[in-house]
Amino acid sequence: MNKRIIPSSGEEIPVVGLGTWQTFDVGNSVEERQPLKEVLKILVEHGGSVIDSSPMYGRSEKVVGELTTELNLKSKIFEATKVWTSGEQAGIRQMNDSMRLMQAQPIDLMQIHNLVDWQTHIKTLRTWKEEGKIRYLGITHYHAGGYAEMERMMKNESLDFIQINYNILVRDAAERILPLAQDKGIAVLINRPYEGGSLFRMTKNKTFPAWAAEFDTSTWGQFFLKFILAHPAVTCVIPGTSKAKHIRDNVQAGFGKLPTPEHQRRMIDLISN
Repeated sequence: MNKRIIPSSGEEIPVVGLGTWQTFDVGNSVEERQPLKEVLKILVEHGGSVIDSSPMYGRSEKVVGELTTELNLKSKIFEATKVWTSGEQAGIRQMNDSMRLMQAQPIDLMQIHNLVDWQTHIKTLRTWKEEGKIRYLGITHYHAGGYAEMERMMKNESLDFIQINYNILVRDAAERILPLAQDKGIAVLINRPYEGGSLFRMTKNKTFPAWAAEFDTSTWGQFFLKFILAHPAVTCVIPGTSKAKHIRDNVQAGFGKLPTPEHQRRMIDLISN
């Protein structure tokens, strides 16, 4: 799989990872967990490593921790989660709980979820990074309403990562956030790559374009992910899934050529009409 550099360190990570919102919030039964084991194995077998979770995602952190340990994948994955509470001590408790649940010490990336009480948590994260409890720190949001505050943080704080929404339909991040990330040397994770599945609904009756083969793309899922990866500021895209057939398709977007600027214009026109 293609890889991109984390600017703050020079470390490379694969360009297609895995989100766990809703999909990994399951119980202990074999029926619920076996498909998720397959998803994790397929991700790693194809060279992927980034797995993103949050205490906001129900049981997802616990499931990720238990399954990646059971499958002996810990040395092969890049684990990210978030702090999503207010107050210093509450944040410390929640982050310690997350590392325990994910069975990850240190955690690769700890992010301030939707900027909640970021002024407090950023101090803890700086200290934890210095102490080696986390390897990288970052911030997240999922809609343009948070971009102004993200932009201020990106300009004034030392961040390793941001995580934002960006896709072929919702491209606001390309106006200021993605260029600023490039200028500041901040890695970028992309959430909501399929706009909550609406992109698949929009293309249900469209003919898949033959010219997509020019950038090694044969399905709509790959089409949408490669549009995102064509932006040079993007480090990794993290579509969520609980299905083996979907992760097999997703990871293929990490291989081969990417759309040119002319391809991207044609892609936007196709989806818009």
